[in-house]
Amino acid sequence: MKLLGVLAVVLALHSAHAKVYFREEFLDGDEWRSRWVDSKHKSDYGEWKLTSGGFYGDAEKDKGLQTSQDARFYATSARFEPFSNEGKSLVIQFTVKHEQKIDCGGGYVKVFPADLDQTDMHGESAYYIMFGPDICGYSTKKVHVIFNYKGKNHLIKKEIKCKDDELTHLYTLVLNPDQTYEVKIDNEKVESGSLEDDWDFLPPKKIKDPEAKKPEDWDDRAKIDDAEDTKPVDWDKPENIPDPDAKKPDDWDEDMDGEWEPPMIPNPEYKGEWKPKQIDNPNYKGQWVHPEIDNPEYSPDSDIYTFDKIAVLGLDLWQVKSGTIFDNFLITDDVKEAEDIGNETWGVTKEPERKMKQEQDDMKRKEEEERNKEQDTEDTEDDEEEDEEDDEDVEDTKDDTEEGLSEMDKKEVKSKDEL
Repeated sequence: MKLLGVLAVVLALHSAHAKVYFREEFLDGDEWRSRWVDSKHKSDYGEWKLTSGGFYGDAEKDKGLQTSQDARFYATSARFEPFSNEGKSLVIQFTVKHEQKIDCGGGYVKVFPADLDQTDMHGESAYYIMFGPDICGYSTKKVHVIFNYKGKNHLIKKEIKCKDDELTHLYTLVLNPDQTYEVKIDNEKVESGSLEDDWDFLPPKKIKDPEAKKPEDWDDRAKIDDAEDTKPVDWDKPENIPDPDAKKPDDWDEDMDGEWEPPMIPNPEYKGEWKPKQIDNPNYKGQWVHPEIDNPEYSPDSDIYTFDKIAVLGLDLWQVKSGTIFDNFLITDDVKEAEDIGNETWGVTKEPERKMKQEQDDMKRKEEEERNKEQDTEDTEDDEEEDEEDDEDVEDTKDDTEEGLSEMDKKEVKSKDEL
C-alpha cells in the first residue's frame, strides 16, 4: 500500500508539472469548426472534411481533418492561450495518414505567434516552426524541421526520411532548453542533435585566418617525375597506320575518284604519350592546412530555442492528390506526457487500422484475380467459338468441293454416254 501511495504522489506531481497547451482529437463531431478558422487569403482553398477515412482502427477515435479536393492549397488554423517555452521543453506532435498514396503534397504543421491573422494565413505568413513530412515524387520524402530565428527561416542541414506508406504515423518534435532537439516517428527516435550544429543560426565559431597564406616554397606534391627516366628511342609510333591488307578496287578510276589511299587502322605498336615514371617527392611537406582563428562575428546565443507568445497551430500546405488525414494534435512541455498520449491514441488504433487495410488489400487482390479468371475464361470461350467457326468453314469448303467434284463426275459420265 505504501508503494502504491508513493506511485500516486509521483503521478500527481508529474501531472501537475506537465502542461498541455493544445490538444485536438476531433471527438465532438462538427464542433471542430468552432475552433478552427479557415483562411480567406485565397478564394479557392481546398475544403476540409472530418472523417476516419476508408480504413481505420476506430471509426470515431480516428476521425481527423482530411483534404478533399485534388490540386489545391489548404489553409486552416486553431488558436490557444499564448505561452513562451523559455526554460522548458516544447513538444509538437500529430498524426498523418496519406491513405490516398500521396504523390506530391505536404503533411506538415506550422506553429505561429499570437499576432497571426488567421483569416489571412498563407504561405508567406511568418511562423515560428514548421515540422512534418513532405513528399513529392521519388526524390522528396523527408521530414521538414524549420525554425525561424531573427526573422529568417532556417532549414535543418540533415536529411530525415519520412514514412511514405498509406498508414497513420505519429510525428513528434522535441525542443529542449539546453538547445538540443529530437525528432521521433511512431514514438521512436529517428534524429537528434544540437540546434547550433544542425542549423546555420549563427556564424561559424572558427574561420580561416585571412592573413595566413601558403608559403611559396611549400611543396604539396606527394609524387614527382623521375628525372633519370628517359623515353625509349623506339617509343614514338603513329597512332594510326594504312591498312597493309587493303587493295585498290579494280574499278577505281583515279581521274574520277582521285588518288587511291588505303584506309587507316589502329597501329598495334602505338604506345601512347610517353610519361616518366613517378617517384616519392623528397621535398613533400604534406597538404597545407589553412590555419583558423576565432570568428569575430560569432556570438553565442543560449536562447535560440526560445519562442514568445506561441499561440496558433496551422495547416498551410499544397496537395496534388487529396486524401491526407491529420489528427491527434498536441503541444505540451512534457516529453513523457506526449509519449503517453501518443500511445493512448495512435498506439491503440494502429494495429486494428493495419489489419483492416490488409483485409481490404486482400479482398481487392482476390477480386482482381476473379476478374482475371473471368476474362481468361471469356477469352478461352471466344477462342473455342472461333475454332468451331473455322472448323465449320473447313467442312463447308469440303462439302462444296465434294459437291463440285460430284457434278464434274456426272458431266464426264454424260459426255462419255453421248460419245
